[in-house]
Amino acid sequence: MKTPQFILASASPARRRLLQTVGIEPIVSPSDFDESQIQETEPGKLVQILAQCKAETVAPQFPSGLVMGCDSVLAIDGKIHGKPIDADEAIARWQLMRGQVGDLYTGHVLIDKIQNRTLVKYQVTKVYFANISDRTIQAYVATGEPLKCAGAFALEGFGSLFIEKIAGCHSNVIGLSLPLLRQMLEELNYDVTDFWK
Repeated sequence: MKTPQFILASASPARRRLLQTVGIEPIVSPSDFDESQIQETEPGKLVQILAQCKAETVAPQFPSGLVMGCDSVLAIDGKIHGKPIDADEAIARWQLMRGQVGDLYTGHVLIDKIQNRTLVKYQVTKVYFANISDRTIQAYVATGEPLKCAGAFALEGFGSLFIEKIAGCHSNVIGLSLPLLRQMLEELNYDVTDFWK
């Protein structure tokens, strides 16, 4: 079977870097899907729906591609948190998160245009937040990093200083679960090494 082009339907530099780290050089084609259209309160369902909508928006442009869509949210005490809209929201979010445990959900969708198959899955990773001071929160938010990420933190950046530990897939917290991606590729009868450049 011919190996399709690997398309990443995301503007996330972190997701692209994760793929590049494991030898996959994706064609980046960010989705313009309006996430506000989706009203779902269950985080696992929400990230799967959003990831699928993003991938489906991009897929028609690549008739022989393998299109990956992803979406991440953080849930604390059952409440879903995406990217904060501004610094004030990021500060308030961190004041809520500090000393708490959250669940980081990432939806993963692969649309294989060659086989006309779609896989939809999600991964959850527990994130244990440090009990940091207001001063530290304000300084962290001032870096701008929390405004770019679901959950208002980046495990691959300054945010790593404020995460005590994670339980589960490390790369899932960054933006996509590499082990889950490998499993999904295998389910589509590909080997991850088929995509190495």
